[in-house]
Amino acid sequence: MITAIVLVSAATDAIPETAQAIADIDGVAEVYSCAGDIDLVAILRVADHEDLARIVPGRISKLPGVLDTATHIAYRSFSRREVDAAFDLGED
Repeated sequence: MITAIVLVSAATDAIPETAQAIADIDGVAEVYSCAGDIDLVAILRVADHEDLARIVPGRISKLPGVLDTATHIAYRSFSRREVDAAFDLGED
């Protein structure tokens, strides 16, 4: 499973509609609206890189309201639970 974080710049007047259109795409797990330089963050979870190629440039980038995207592929996941467990090793 490949996880990718897609940063989306969107037209200000179309952010809610753009976010929902992205969220409706198969392979998109979550979409967040954000304050700051980026308008939306989409989390994708797909089987392979071909799915990313199909979804990001093939679907997300072509949606009305999407101005630009930047895709970051995750290599490894860290969660608070995993980090806490690592530090608890050997403690009774």
